[in-house]
Amino acid sequence: MKTFAMTLNLKDDPSVIEKYAEYHRNVWPEVLDGLKGLGIAKMKIFLHGRRLFMYLETPDDFDLEQDFPRYVAGSPRAREWDKLMITFQEPVADAKPGEWWAPMQQAFSLF
Repeated sequence: MKTFAMTLNLKDDPSVIEKYAEYHRNVWPEVLDGLKGLGIAKMKIFLHGRRLFMYLETPDDFDLEQDFPRYVAGSPRAREWDKLMITFQEPVADAKPGEWWAPMQQAFSLF
């Protein structure tokens, strides 16, 4: 099992943050099915202020850079969701050029 941790900011606007949270209380079924179809065992997104933290658990053969774009390209509904979510988001200040969800390094694990 692989794990991934990534961070991203929402735009600094309370109405944008609330709208993003509302969409995630009611994620489209096609999006959920598509993520599960990739083999994602667990996905959690946490919100603090406008900072997002996403945690994924995937099979060992999962390749984030290949599999996630394949999921978006293969599903019109996933593309629609992705384009919509991008309107709420912006990269963190220290993200690399062109990087959206910035990867995080594990600093500690109790397991």
